[in-house]
Amino acid sequence: MSTIGRHITVDPEIQKGQPVFSGTRVPVQTLFWHLEKGITIEEFLEDFPSVTKEQAIGVLEIANKIVNSAQLGQIYETVN
Repeated sequence: MSTIGRHITVDPEIQKGQPVFSGTRVPVQTLFWHLEKGITIEEFLEDFPSVTKEQAIGVLEIANKIVNSAQLGQIYETVN
């Protein structure tokens, strides 16, 4: 299973296809909403005990790779 597959699932039958933490129904976006509001990862994990710390850290690492990807500039130009 890929790194993304260990941490994120996209299935039209789960949360209408919204990316969720694998093995849960918790949308990945929920982690980012919590962090944006100043809520720590530990508090997020307390609120959503079905998500593991490994999954939360893994999703942040994936996001970091995307943001720092050499192709990000190309993606940005394509959508603008």
